[in-house]
Amino acid sequence: MVPNTLFMGQQQYFLPTCDSTNTEAQKLLNKNEATEGCVVLTAQQTKGRGQRGNNWEAEPGKNITLSVILSPSFLLVRQQFYLNMAVSLAVLDLVREQGLIQGQVKWPNDLYVQDRKLGGILIENTISNQKIQQSIVGIGLNINQTNFSSPTATSLAAILERELDLDSVVAQLMEYLEKRYLELRAGRLAKIKFDYLRALYRYQEPHLFVVNGEQVPGQIQGVDEEGKLAVEVAQELRFFGFKEIGFVI
Repeated sequence: MVPNTLFMGQQQYFLPTCDSTNTEAQKLLNKNEATEGCVVLTAQQTKGRGQRGNNWEAEPGKNITLSVILSPSFLLVRQQFYLNMAVSLAVLDLVREQGLIQGQVKWPNDLYVQDRKLGGILIENTISNQKIQQSIVGIGLNINQTNFSSPTATSLAAILERELDLDSVVAQLMEYLEKRYLELRAGRLAKIKFDYLRALYRYQEPHLFVVNGEQVPGQIQGVDEEGKLAVEVAQELRFFGFKEIGFVI
C-alpha cells in the first residue's frame, strides 16, 4: 500500500528474507539507488540488531521490520539525538492511533506499553563536516506475533486482541514519520523535545536503576543535548550514556 506522503515510503524495496534491513539499505546507498524516504522491508530478518547489540526477536511475516533512508544534513552532529526523538515519536504516534494511549518511549528509543516492550529503533548515521549526511533508521515493531520467549515483550495484537493489516500499518507509519521528520527539518526542536519528555517512560517517577552493576533509586529528570539521560541519584543530577544505566523492570 502506497502511503499518503510526499516522499516517505514512496520508494520501497521488499525482501522476503535478509540478514538486516539496515545492511540492505546501506547497500542501496552505496549504489546510489535510494532517494530520501526509501524504505526497505522484510518478512524475515535473520540478524537484526538492537540498540545495545542485542538480537531482535521477530516471528516471520507477523511484524514490521524495516529501514528508512533519510538525509538530515540540516542537523549538526551534536543534534543527532533529535532524530532519535522524532522517529520514536512517529512510532508512538502510530501506536497511539491504534488505541494504545498508554504507549510510551523508553529511553533512548524503545516503545513500551505498561512495562512491556512493543518495539525498538536503531539509527545509524554517516557523519561529514560536523553534519549528518545520511541516516538509516531501523524500526522493529511487534504487530501480530503473540508468543515471545521474553516475558517483557508484547505486540499490538496481543494487547488489542485482534490482528492488524501489516501493509496498512506500514503506510500509516510512513505518514507519521514524514510528519515528525518535517517538524525536525523545520527546526521545531523544542516541540520535539517537549513531546518526547511528555511521552518518556518513567519520567519524573521514583524507580530503581542499575548503575555500575548495583541497583540504586533514582528519578529521570530529562535528556540533555547529546541524548544522555539526566537522572537524580542521591540528590545529585547525573548524566548517563546509552550503556551506562539500566532500568529495573
